[in-house]
Amino acid sequence: MTDVQGHETRGLRCLVTGATGYIGGRLVPELLEAGHRVRCLARTPAKLRDQPWSGEVETVRGDVTDAETLAPALRDVDVAYYLVHALGGGHDFERTDRLAARTFAEQARAAGVRRIVYLGGLTPRDVPDASLSPHLRSRSEVGRILLESGVPTTVLRAAVIIGSGSASFEILRYLTERLPVMVTPSWVRTRIQPIAVRDVLRYLVGSARMPEDVCRAFDIGGPDVLTYLGMMRRYAAVAGLSRRLIVPVPVLTPRLSSHWIGLVTPVPRAIARPLAESLKYEVVCDEHDIAAWVPDPPGTPIGFDRALDLALQRVRDAQVITRWSSASVPGAPSDPLPTDPDWAGGSLYTDVRELTVDASPQALWRVVEGIGGENGWYSFPLAWAVRGWFDRLVGGVGLRRGRRDATRLRVGDSLDFWRVEEIERGRLLRLRAEMRLPGLAWLEMYAESDGERGSRYRQRALFHPRGLAGHAYWWSVSPFHALVFGGMARNIALKAEASEDSGRADGEPSAAPLDRTPSGTETDRGR
Repeated sequence: MTDVQGHETRGLRCLVTGATGYIGGRLVPELLEAGHRVRCLARTPAKLRDQPWSGEVETVRGDVTDAETLAPALRDVDVAYYLVHALGGGHDFERTDRLAARTFAEQARAAGVRRIVYLGGLTPRDVPDASLSPHLRSRSEVGRILLESGVPTTVLRAAVIIGSGSASFEILRYLTERLPVMVTPSWVRTRIQPIAVRDVLRYLVGSARMPEDVCRAFDIGGPDVLTYLGMMRRYAAVAGLSRRLIVPVPVLTPRLSSHWIGLVTPVPRAIARPLAESLKYEVVCDEHDIAAWVPDPPGTPIGFDRALDLALQRVRDAQVITRWSSASVPGAPSDPLPTDPDWAGGSLYTDVRELTVDASPQALWRVVEGIGGENGWYSFPLAWAVRGWFDRLVGGVGLRRGRRDATRLRVGDSLDFWRVEEIERGRLLRLRAEMRLPGLAWLEMYAESDGERGSRYRQRALFHPRGLAGHAYWWSVSPFHALVFGGMARNIALKAEASEDSGRADGEPSAAPLDRTPSGTETDRGR
């Protein structure tokens, strides 16, 4: 079917890689709203299970570096979105990016894909790739590989993306809010052309229908060109903060800057460093040719102040759909699961706590699902804080990532220095540790009925040591388990009982049914 101008209007078949990430998780519902059919490629499909749109898409297991899994994922696809990048993924991340892009390009061509769409980084055209930071150099190389794939390709080159939950926004927000007086690196005087995440999504969706003879890169940016210093001052004004005193100094290298960002903001050093290295280059759009194929409606592209206002409103309303931490953190453990049968012959330390709770399973579950973030961990706050500080000092994520949503969790959510690995809503919450450890660790919390009016709380901490250091770590911290894990179990039980008593005093039913339906469809997704 075509419109009066001859443009195809039927829904396209789209594959989205990186659907568990910040942009991918927002792009999927936008594609669905535009009438397209969506297939998501994920290494761990369960991470998409609790998304409001999960029932509207096809999800397949696969990896962009594995040709055998890519072939079926790309079958019958019109448009393939390439939204993966090994940001901060160790010393070999450029090689990994190169391998992934080449494998994806080869399989897309073999499958007869009509277009590849890639979101890359805006790089200065007068700086050769060899002189760029490894992060920008790799993103540029990936774009070049895809453009040379033989498949018509759209490469969108963006600088700083401003939206609730983006790494760039979080760095800007925390630096400005927490430091009224700052000694900053000299890169705060570098000119940058930020772009609102809404406009990024609009260009991504619109790129799907570009003509087959279009195969090129496009610069995308908002209407404002600012220095990072100017961005911090504008943020302070939009957020209603007092004017910040900012003193740039030349001695703060990207490495030192990443430590500074890692200590002040929730963004870990592994991610902060490539972002800080990129900020030393002036990144301003040289053209706005994208508008010829994806026209800008009135009021777009969105200005910097408006983008900040929209993002801040999302944060205030606790309606952050995806965050920079939505994807796995570099260096975080993956397989195996604590339920795997392969532990025979290996060590698996456990700490188990069980308590009878004078509250309904529903009241107990609400406390369990609300753990972390502003609510804390219900025991010895100083011990949790010290563990978080130490983790950040050694390059980990620390305890400040908080929660995406104040009351509800879904598989794949980051939760301070944990990640939600499994939820059986109303019964089980399993968290996998993403702090730096000499082994793999999980924390499981169960809310179960005791067969009468009360409930049973069961808590299990598991640790699979890696080498002698792992065994030494477990035995060095085990004396504190009664205080930390025992106190945690007791205080969760007390919180549930207090919540139940409060509900009874207010005349509410003591065992209101749990909402087992997915959260409602998000509107205004691009903030």
